[in-house]
Amino acid sequence: MPQHYPFSAVLGCEADALDDMGLALVLTTITPEIGGVLVRGEKGTAKSTTVRALAAVLPPVEVYAADRFSIDPDDPAATSPDGPFAGDAEVHTRAVRLVELPVGATEDRVLGSLHLERALSHGKVEYEPGLLARAHRGILYVDEVNLLHDHLVDLLLDAAAMGQVTVERDGVSVEHAARFVLIGTMNPEEGELRPQLLDRFGLTVEVAAPREPSLRAEVVRRRMAYDGDPAAFTERYRDLDRSLTERIESARERAVKVRLTDVALLKIAEVCAAFEVDGLRADVVTARTAVAHAAWAGRDEVTRKDIRRAALLSLPHRRRRNPFDAPGLDEDLLDQVLGDDELPPEPPEGRAPDEPTRPPATDDGAEGGLPDDADDGSDSPVGESDPSRDPDDPDAELPRPGPAPAPAPEQGPGSVVGAAAAYRPRLLTVQGLGEGAAGRRSRALARTGRRVGATRGDSGSLHLVETLLAAAGQQPARGRTSGRVDVRAEDLRVAVREGREANLVLFCVDASGSMAARRRMTQVKTAVLSLLMDAYRRRDKVGLITFRGQDAELVLPPTHSVEIAAARLEELPAGGRTPLAAGLLEAVKVLHRERLRDPRLRPLLVVVTDGRATDGADAVARSMRAAEHVAGLRITTVVIDSEVGPLRLGLAVRLAEVLSAEHLPVAEVSAEALTGAVRSHTALNLFGQGVA
Repeated sequence: MPQHYPFSAVLGCEADALDDMGLALVLTTITPEIGGVLVRGEKGTAKSTTVRALAAVLPPVEVYAADRFSIDPDDPAATSPDGPFAGDAEVHTRAVRLVELPVGATEDRVLGSLHLERALSHGKVEYEPGLLARAHRGILYVDEVNLLHDHLVDLLLDAAAMGQVTVERDGVSVEHAARFVLIGTMNPEEGELRPQLLDRFGLTVEVAAPREPSLRAEVVRRRMAYDGDPAAFTERYRDLDRSLTERIESARERAVKVRLTDVALLKIAEVCAAFEVDGLRADVVTARTAVAHAAWAGRDEVTRKDIRRAALLSLPHRRRRNPFDAPGLDEDLLDQVLGDDELPPEPPEGRAPDEPTRPPATDDGAEGGLPDDADDGSDSPVGESDPSRDPDDPDAELPRPGPAPAPAPEQGPGSVVGAAAAYRPRLLTVQGLGEGAAGRRSRALARTGRRVGATRGDSGSLHLVETLLAAAGQQPARGRTSGRVDVRAEDLRVAVREGREANLVLFCVDASGSMAARRRMTQVKTAVLSLLMDAYRRRDKVGLITFRGQDAELVLPPTHSVEIAAARLEELPAGGRTPLAAGLLEAVKVLHRERLRDPRLRPLLVVVTDGRATDGADAVARSMRAAEHVAGLRITTVVIDSEVGPLRLGLAVRLAEVLSAEHLPVAEVSAEALTGAVRSHTALNLFGQGVA
């Protein structure tokens, strides 16, 4: 059996000095009802290594030898589709399973499906368990969970919350237990998890590589020792892992006896209310985490320290209202709400506890409070979430902007113009069926979604009924008149499914002085910001090119990461000359690159300019030649004309003609009109780009 890196050897996972990640993983294994852990962090921070090592330190489980669903023999209420089992049924002890869910897994692989061999060979309809059944009473690990399709993430989180799975398909109706510890890891640079899904994870932590040279050297030292002799390295930490297993087992037994007093429960409610989290899931998760932490620390009653540490793990990712809000938790506010004193004792029976008291006010009227002591877990993880909108409704209303900001003063060269509040843009979709990457915008042929037909093939989701029908018509020619159906490779039919695809919207924005002087950058930035929010929910890719001065710059490579996009957009300066040709040629490079990466991703180029190329004597001629080059790519393009005033040169109109693009006058270059233009042209023009 291959040796896994020991859990205790991971820096920060020593039993008496657990960091946020180690503690969150341990607590959710003590009390799986917490709801799992999402670990966010940059690449190379031992996220996957730590999770895979966790299973080895968990206490083993007892299962029936003939049970594929791993129910607990000691639980009289547990039922299995393979049961019932007699009192003398064979029971054996095995290690906890770590089941890894690939990002490209299908719904059938996750939930289970028909046993094809028995169905085709014997005509019997029999259920084949999926990954959720295999993960029961174990760990379900999803690496890069942010890249998993939304409907699969919904499915996993629903199963984790309900503790069971119901499968209804193709004449099969099965219900089985699915209680597991769900752990997801992700790199935020590769795209964010939807806020509604983020809220469903009980705990969220963020990890980063240590900055101290001595700690980094120690990590490398341990890793090289492990690679040199895995068996010897694992043996060196065996006793530490064994003691950790015993402590987890002891904490599980103690957790059911830990007292969560009314005073502690009211304090948890006060903390959640102070941070304005939506719903009551935060209160429930914080309470469960505080109980698990008390059990881990060997206490019989929840204390202030337990509540503080639980809040730091369960609340940061629930504070956000939209994807661009900064993550994190204000620890000063947390300490103010908790106060400096330990929780008061439980009031006598029959007497209601006092109302939770607010922290004392300081001289300036602000609430006071001293920070907790250094050893009570003051390290704060960060994450993000927005539980305020329906997770099943991608068209849910976005936050409405407040009053319009006052007009900005005239901007000089190189100055930065801010965006107004983002708003909810209109949704228009691409007509017809595309074949792009899975998203939430346009209709497309996809691996997931509703079944709309079948086609011949041997890759994809097998369409059993159509396969049997195709084979049935060939039975006389194959000498079959009765008995088993003779199914051959040419009879196989796979399901054709209709789902949704994502699109690429590439902005090429004039950031010259003329744009800034006319205060157009605010509208443009607001439109892009709104589109980013919508793209975040619908899995679009968005890129941003700006041209000013003497050159063009790709300030935002096509990405799904809205946090990076918002930051780049906010820092976008305006001023200088207008190198329009450079902007168009840079767009050509980006679109060429994206087409090589994914030929199925259908792009829309949005050029925002007044058309006044001013970077040389032949600037206009060079711009038109560059436009001809773009037109040769057959890229659907929209030109937003920002030219104003009584004397108009009409260069943007001419540019649109060369690009074979639609021209939109300046009256439509408001934030709402610009985003509407993107949506409408996605719907009207992209259909002619090769979708059959």
